[in-house]
Amino acid sequence: MSVADRVLAPLGRRTLEVTGSERHGAYRVLTAADPDGPRPRAGQFYMLAAATGWGGGSDERPFLPRAFSVLRAHPDGGLDFLLEDVGPGTHRLAQLRPGDGLHVLGPLGNGFHPDRGRRAILAGGGVGIAPLAILADELGASALVLLGFRDAAHAEGAALLPGARLATDDGSAGHHGLVTDLLRAELGCDPRAAVYACGPPPMLEAVRAICAAEGVPAQLALESGMACGYGACFGCVVPTRDGYVRLCVDGPVLEAASLEEVG
Repeated sequence: MSVADRVLAPLGRRTLEVTGSERHGAYRVLTAADPDGPRPRAGQFYMLAAATGWGGGSDERPFLPRAFSVLRAHPDGGLDFLLEDVGPGTHRLAQLRPGDGLHVLGPLGNGFHPDRGRRAILAGGGVGIAPLAILADELGASALVLLGFRDAAHAEGAALLPGARLATDDGSAGHHGLVTDLLRAELGCDPRAAVYACGPPPMLEAVRAICAAEGVPAQLALESGMACGYGACFGCVVPTRDGYVRLCVDGPVLEAASLEEVG
């Protein structure tokens, strides 16, 4: 995707007001009001930091902002982000409540660019379901959504994408197994599809390999630690068939065919 195809962020960091914080099993959806900001594309991300108490915790962590894909963009300008409290940054963000300030930079990066001539299959794993929700909103009911989680507590996040088919590692909800089991079966029935996926590296590598074997195009939203979000630090480089790229400016969504492997 060219620069002309992406939604560009306003210059500089801005502070938004948190308007909601809602728990969904092991996850939390943080909502902030951005009525004057541009509407992001599915798959783009924002760099987030709490307006207060950031850099003042144990060992002065968290310090750097954290990258989060947009879960959903509302008509009134509200932005949803999906959090899992797993470290100092996500812990501080999960503590935010309505009225608190949220520093944001974004939208950043390249998002998904759907092929309207093919049936869309969306495959997500864990917190990687986030960019698929806004993509499903864009594509409508014609898209098939497949989601995978480790257990029933995490699978409560599937309620954010109504109608999704579900798999869990422990069998406590939906199919007992991996989301890629569902994907393989679906492509075996109808290979005339395009796949859009986000999740942990082992899942994305499995998606890449399955789609390559079936001759199905796929776009993968890769995850990486980012310090800046706009290409200055080179902390999020990944290898492709044509050399290294920076996920924050050349991704995070890449064509699966451009990758030898994920991870």
